[in-house]
Amino acid sequence: MSVEISRLSNGTAVVTERMPAIRTASLSVAFGAGVRSEQPREHGLAHFLEHMAFKGTSRRSAKDIAEEIEQVGGDLNAATGVEQTAYYARVLEGDVPLAMDILSDIVADPIFDPAEVRREKGVIVQEISAVDDTPDDLIFDLVQEAAFPDQALGRSILGTPGTVKALKRQDLISFREAHYCAPQAVVAAAGAVDHAHIVKLAEDHLALGQGKPAMKDPALFKGGERRIDRDLEQAHVALVFPGRALVDPATYAIQIYANILGGGMSSRLFQEVREKRGLAYSVYAFHWSYADTGMFGVYAGTGENSLAELMSVTLDEMAETAATLTEREVIRAKAQMRMGLTVSLEQPSSRIEQMTRHMFAFGQPLEAADILERLEATTVEDVRHAALAALQGPMALAAVGPIAGLASVDRLAQRVGAQAA
Repeated sequence: MSVEISRLSNGTAVVTERMPAIRTASLSVAFGAGVRSEQPREHGLAHFLEHMAFKGTSRRSAKDIAEEIEQVGGDLNAATGVEQTAYYARVLEGDVPLAMDILSDIVADPIFDPAEVRREKGVIVQEISAVDDTPDDLIFDLVQEAAFPDQALGRSILGTPGTVKALKRQDLISFREAHYCAPQAVVAAAGAVDHAHIVKLAEDHLALGQGKPAMKDPALFKGGERRIDRDLEQAHVALVFPGRALVDPATYAIQIYANILGGGMSSRLFQEVREKRGLAYSVYAFHWSYADTGMFGVYAGTGENSLAELMSVTLDEMAETAATLTEREVIRAKAQMRMGLTVSLEQPSSRIEQMTRHMFAFGQPLEAADILERLEATTVEDVRHAALAALQGPMALAAVGPIAGLASVDRLAQRVGAQAA
């Protein structure tokens, strides 16, 4: 496998990796535009635009788009994130030209038919309602808002019913012109692909302007809490602390800590919370990296009568793990992370996502050998230092369900901070 990078005449980056044993191709066109690119009144606009891209272009109706890709057995998808939006296609190797044509068409020439705009607003409002009805999804929107209040990074990807209903067709046009531009674009392809061929196809089909993307405000993890008391069978709780940016070398250390704490069946939280005490079916730790910050945390769901004990045990384990994690645990966490990386390298769809993210963060994709070298170079002391630093920072809390007995975020933060000092 070899990664190749080029720039189109308009400045768009193209990155590919040929995988000789693979007979399919995964392609994407991505832009450095997500929730963090929105103004407050535009909340939900990046996601709305992603939906509308599939609703018709000058050359294709929404039905044409679906039928053309499925006629060759392929599929299309898209995802809006905090910092990027990406459009994906997966086809057999002989259908790569069609995939690039369709992807280019939907991102560069959507017509935003007024009737479709009105109709899709209703669809998105239903999508927002579905998240609101799903506590283990809603909890992560709430904790992001608690961690980064009054900031773009703290806003949900979908928007609110009010902000979505207020968006106009011209908002879609203006946002696309400003942000779906060559300086912010990355074309990625992996699998049965040829770099020169992908470059030519993108040059021929992907007509992007230079745009006028606005500067993103720096993120500041402030902490706080968001609570929704509901009559549910379970209380859902997420606790988060400042994490590390993708470009921060300490990202590997905090990821290892998250793995040891709650990354698998042998993790400390799984063993103590589920196996030993039976307090929760689902409990895990996570770490999310962004361009200039990150978020480390723990999620768990439990019954109302077990909530107090769950929080006590979780806080104790977070501090105890940070202070006493062992070389053996670090080795095991590294092995799990190596396995995850290796699996992603064998899947074209995962590979294009990884290459795209690296292009936005580093300006080039990291080789697997480089990632593994940085991972292996991380010591027990590095992990301990990153973990303790996180736990001594501000805390954000989100909770949904029967949570009347849940302590305040300030009280919880004082407890774990004192233990981690």
